[in-house]
Amino acid sequence: MDRHLSWRQSSLIIFILLLLDQITKYIARTSLDMGVPVKIIGSFFQLTYVENPGMAFGITVDNTMLFLGLSLVAAALVFYYMYKLRNEAMPLQLAITMIAAGAIGNLSDRFIRGSVVDFLDFEFWDIHIPAFSILGLNFAGYNQTRWPVFNVADMAVSGGMIIIFAYILFHGDPLSQKDETSPSSPNASRHAES
Repeated sequence: MDRHLSWRQSSLIIFILLLLDQITKYIARTSLDMGVPVKIIGSFFQLTYVENPGMAFGITVDNTMLFLGLSLVAAALVFYYMYKLRNEAMPLQLAITMIAAGAIGNLSDRFIRGSVVDFLDFEFWDIHIPAFSILGLNFAGYNQTRWPVFNVADMAVSGGMIIIFAYILFHGDPLSQKDETSPSSPNASRHAES
């Protein structure tokens, strides 16, 4: 029998992750100097306080009102899927709950401060994609010598996405499975006949 998260359990997880996110961001803002790395494990892991006014990984957006509106729509979609998947297996519910917590953490920063506080700074590997042209389109290439600085909310969103991808890989897409077995679905009559 599959275990499910109750609304109370999901709310508690969101609260704990949000509290951890906001406390660590507060500590970063009050204890670290902007842009000055504090080495924890050499240059592999550092604490570097930065403020990100744009999207994930420092992608900038010129129209902040449009960006805030889209962020609200994305957060609403996460809560819609929390409701829609409320009877699914616990790993899927946990994943959506983690994504909701991360969305609330970063969205609250955007509304309160106008930017998101990031401070976890890792160096995993360098990425170098040389400039190239294909089918007449020119691509400038991409260089990244350090992983983008992130925070606890980003970890919650990323962790939730990893769980969802793993769930879909091993169990299939729960939304398409519901569509195939719903009484109004054309596939439902095929399932009933077999």
